[in-house]
Amino acid sequence: MSLIQTDKVVLIHYTLRNDEGEELDSSAGGEPLPYLQGHGNIVPGLERALDGKAVGFKDIIVVAAEEAYGELDGTDPQGVPRDAFPEELELEEGMQFVVENDLGEQIPVWVIGIEGDEILLDTNHPLAGEELHFEIEVVGVRDATAEELQHGHPHGVGGDEGHHHDH
Repeated sequence: MSLIQTDKVVLIHYTLRNDEGEELDSSAGGEPLPYLQGHGNIVPGLERALDGKAVGFKDIIVVAAEEAYGELDGTDPQGVPRDAFPEELELEEGMQFVVENDLGEQIPVWVIGIEGDEILLDTNHPLAGEELHFEIEVVGVRDATAEELQHGHPHGVGGDEGHHHDH
């Protein structure tokens, strides 16, 4: 029986809830989520909790904010004029962009609000500062293909999808 360890592709069904018990995301009714163990495809606390588990493992795993999307970094959201974005781009709350700061560093930002012609951007992940509750069921564990290991993530549930990336 395969156990979850680094370089294994793991298939999980999950339901993610916040501290208030509100459902944020779920794979129920769809395909399980494949991820590559040990490659940072999922939040660190969940990846660590699943290490060594096997198919059939079911539990609720609670992940502290610092082991999930981090603590709030204390920066306030910033308003950016709509015309700073490409005109054809449909902006909506929750979208993520990568922007470059004055030092040329790539910084991820999220759209947290749209007020007329002003777009509110936040450097905090929408779930930063949140303790996350993952209801997990492990439904598959398999060896990763050479290509999956090279890319650092699985290529679908079976690993044989014929897509490739331009790196």
